[in-house]
Amino acid sequence: MKHFLTLKNLSPEELGCIINRAIDLKRMHKYGEIYEPLKNKVLGMIFEKSSTRTRVSFESAMIQFGGGAIFLSSNDTQLGRGETIEDSARVISSMVDAVMIRTFEHSKIETFARYSSVPVINALTDDYHPCQLLADMQTYVEHRGSIKGKMVTWIGDGNNMCHSYINAAEQFGFNLNIATPTGYEPNQSIVKSSKAHITLFSDTASAVKNVALVVTDVWASMGQEKEQNKRKRIFADFQVNHEVMSLANDDALFMHCLPAHRNEEVIDRVIDGQQSVVWDEAENRLHTQKALLEFLFQNY
Repeated sequence: MKHFLTLKNLSPEELGCIINRAIDLKRMHKYGEIYEPLKNKVLGMIFEKSSTRTRVSFESAMIQFGGGAIFLSSNDTQLGRGETIEDSARVISSMVDAVMIRTFEHSKIETFARYSSVPVINALTDDYHPCQLLADMQTYVEHRGSIKGKMVTWIGDGNNMCHSYINAAEQFGFNLNIATPTGYEPNQSIVKSSKAHITLFSDTASAVKNVALVVTDVWASMGQEKEQNKRKRIFADFQVNHEVMSLANDDALFMHCLPAHRNEEVIDRVIDGQQSVVWDEAENRLHTQKALLEFLFQNY
C-alpha cells in the first residue's frame, strides 16, 4: 500500500506515469467518456483548513469515477474533541477506501498514515502541498513539453509550496531558483537533503533571468493572517510584475496555486496575461487527482 504524503513517496517514473495518465483522463473527460473505475469506493476527506480547489476537485474526481466522498471537518468529528489521531485513523480507515487530509502540522498526516489501513493523501500541510505540484507539472507538459533540464524560479515565501517545488525539482529533474526576503527562506533541512540543483536568492531580478517558469504564492498563508500587513512591507520587492516576467525567457510561463491576492504577490497584467496558465493549472487539480486516486487504488 502506498501513501502520497510528499512527492518523494513515489518514484520519478511513477510520477511521470501519473502526469501522462492525467492528460489521458482530461481528454476522456472533454470527450464525455464515462469511466468509473472507483464505483462504490469512498474517499474520506478531512479538512482542518479551508479549501476551494482541493475540496471541489477531489469530490468531483470521486463522483466522475463512480464513487463518493465524505467531507469531514474538525468541528464535526471527534478529532476536534480530543480523540487521538491514532484512534481516528484506525476507525475512519476501516470505513472508507482512502483518506485525504488537509491540516496544519505535517506530523499529523504522518501519524494518521502510520495507523491507517487505506491509502492517505496529503491535500496540504504546513510543510508540503504535493497534489498542487502534480497539477503544475501536468500544466507545464501540456504547454511546453518535458520540464526536465529546465530552469524554474520560485518567488515569495519559503512555504509549503516552495518545499514541494524543491521536491519536484529532484523528482522531475529541473533546476530551481528560490527568491525570498532574508529570513523567509525555505526549511534548510529540506534544501540540503535535495539532490536537485537549488540556488537561493535574496532578490527577484537575479533569480528570473532566462528561466522557463515563474511561480509564486500568497505572502501570508493560512494561519499567518496576523502577519499580513507586516509581510506586505517585507515582500514588496518580491511582486511578480511585467518587469520581472520580462527578464525570464520570452516563452516563460507563470503559475500560481491560487487563491491570489491580486496586485500584491502578482499584478493583474501578469495573472491575466498571455504567459499565465493559472486557470489550466487550477483545472488540472481535478485530472491529476483522478490519476493519483486510480494509481493508489491499483497499488492497494
